[in-house]
Amino acid sequence: MSYRRHRPARNWGARLHEITWFGLRAVVLENELLRVTVLADKGGDVAEFLDKRRDMDFVWLAPDGIRNPRDVTGGASDDVAAFLDHYEGGWQEVLPNGGLPSTYRGAALAQHGEVAGLPWDVEIVTDDPGEVAVRLSVRSRRMPLRVTKTFRLVAGRPELLVDEELTNESGVAVEVMWGHHIVFGAPFLRPGHRIRLPEEVQADAGLTVVPDYGEPSDIHYLTGFGRDGWYEITDPADGLGLRVDWDASVLRHLWLWRELGASRDHPWWGRAYVVGLEPFAGYPTEGLTEAVRNGSALTLQPHETRSLWLRASVIQEEGN
Repeated sequence: MSYRRHRPARNWGARLHEITWFGLRAVVLENELLRVTVLADKGGDVAEFLDKRRDMDFVWLAPDGIRNPRDVTGGASDDVAAFLDHYEGGWQEVLPNGGLPSTYRGAALAQHGEVAGLPWDVEIVTDDPGEVAVRLSVRSRRMPLRVTKTFRLVAGRPELLVDEELTNESGVAVEVMWGHHIVFGAPFLRPGHRIRLPEEVQADAGLTVVPDYGEPSDIHYLTGFGRDGWYEITDPADGLGLRVDWDASVLRHLWLWRELGASRDHPWWGRAYVVGLEPFAGYPTEGLTEAVRNGSALTLQPHETRSLWLRASVIQEEGN
């Protein structure tokens, strides 16, 4: 982890802390309204997105908790287990393969592989009472890719700002699936929660209301977003929710995954009641080879860098 020497501690305004959490390097970004914990040693995952005013965490943590991906004792090391054995819930960067294991131009890529399981370098960019920002970076190991993402909190705003750059470090064009695996669950998610989407996005009415526990699992791929994509997921009882905005010129699809407790076998054992709302370049979950075949993968030209932005904001609907 890289940081400014002798950085003074601060417990007011925007602030950040470098910690070890469940044996992993992590960075906590905090202001008066939000606390966001990022696992530097595990994919740069967002493992906490806490609205401090209500003690409400919007990200789901899996029943088995946070596990170090370097700890492989007791589990298989196959291309599916590489992700699932250490999946803590939360919010992952998915690159360069989405969904099932896939082989691309001789590179064997694991499920949702490979950057979600790697340790990322960390640099503190801004550390002032008005704003804090940290930049994470990593190189993939089986494709010539480097990705950097900057997490930013501004004092007094219940919003996480994320800015990224993805670079093809080779002299040949490559194709990738690139996405953000954002999953909602307890304590926030309950049956009847509403999902709002732009008018131009075609979605059946049944997809905009979170079903009851025990309904079948499914996944849907939503398209038709303009340049700026967005969705909101809210509790109609009190109007509390989260809005996610992103650059839909890069991530042109939204994966809507619902695991509602009906899966009684591995890996869920009936313990997961979650909804994933995941902006993605590429679909479906059959992996990169299929996304290349259907033309939905993102192409990076030799030495090209693509930029991406996302915003996640706590919202309160009027009248609640």
